[in-house]
Amino acid sequence: MVDEPLILAVPSKGRLQENAAAFFARAGLVFSQTRGARDYRGTLAGVPGVEVLFLSASEIVNQLAAGAAHLGITGEDLIREQVADVTGAFELLTPLGFGQANVVVAVPQAWIDVRTMADLEEVATDMRVRHGRKIRVATKYVNLTRRFFADYGISDYRIVESLGATEGAPGSGAAELIVDITTTGATLAANALRVLDDGVILRSEANLVAALRAPWSDSARRTAQTVLTRIAAEELARTTREVRAGFEQIDQEELERVVGPLGASLRYAAEPGGEVVLQCPVSRRFDVVHALQGLGAHNVTVRKVEYVFEPSNALTDRLLQRLS
Repeated sequence: MVDEPLILAVPSKGRLQENAAAFFARAGLVFSQTRGARDYRGTLAGVPGVEVLFLSASEIVNQLAAGAAHLGITGEDLIREQVADVTGAFELLTPLGFGQANVVVAVPQAWIDVRTMADLEEVATDMRVRHGRKIRVATKYVNLTRRFFADYGISDYRIVESLGATEGAPGSGAAELIVDITTTGATLAANALRVLDDGVILRSEANLVAALRAPWSDSARRTAQTVLTRIAAEELARTTREVRAGFEQIDQEELERVVGPLGASLRYAAEPGGEVVLQCPVSRRFDVVHALQGLGAHNVTVRKVEYVFEPSNALTDRLLQRLS
């Protein structure tokens, strides 16, 4: 293949764009738009061979599905709605911790006897038998709705495609219930709607996604490895802590036996005495300190580190495995 740039598609505006920029910046990857914020193409400062496209979240999915971008940031709800063969087209490399929302089935609060999808099936069947028409579901998530309803064996319904405020459809008489995305549920409640007990179709958030159909030249793979290695190093640093402790004398095997079950790994040890350096999960740092003190440690310190670069990382390994 001809060496071409790695194409990275990111949201062009709003909170998603801000969060995406912050996510990359934590890994030392800064977006650069040479002609200002209205420029829909850019680069990653300090990383040659990357072209950044600033697009809507929906268009990012289209570009990834068509193989016109190698990597992208977009919501899982859009991926699973717009693409039938998600596994064959994409590798969802990592959730990003922002853009969380749930795609849900919501019914009027007045339907006090409808708590589950099984109850909804009975209502749909009853409406067809008694009134000769199918229950109407307002949604912009047509494919997710069809798959979810099929899983519950519900077929007596008709989709009313929604282009505006979906939650207003039952109140206006356009539909009996809705399938929509919600973050807090406040808008649903304001429109006298509630989510069925088993009506969560998808718990979505923004993901870093790789397009398997993109032209992955050797240079694109090398550049992706550079980008993903930095992201993985920042993520590992953020979720771990470095613990240092001094010992007059320490048995390394005994040390590893004690701290190993706590998720800690020994990085350096000066034997028979001196300083040891460990790495452990954030949640276990105080347990590790207590264990070290029990072994006679002194001057124990716990610190954050900016990056932790391992010989390999899950993001790169997963991408290269799928591409091979």
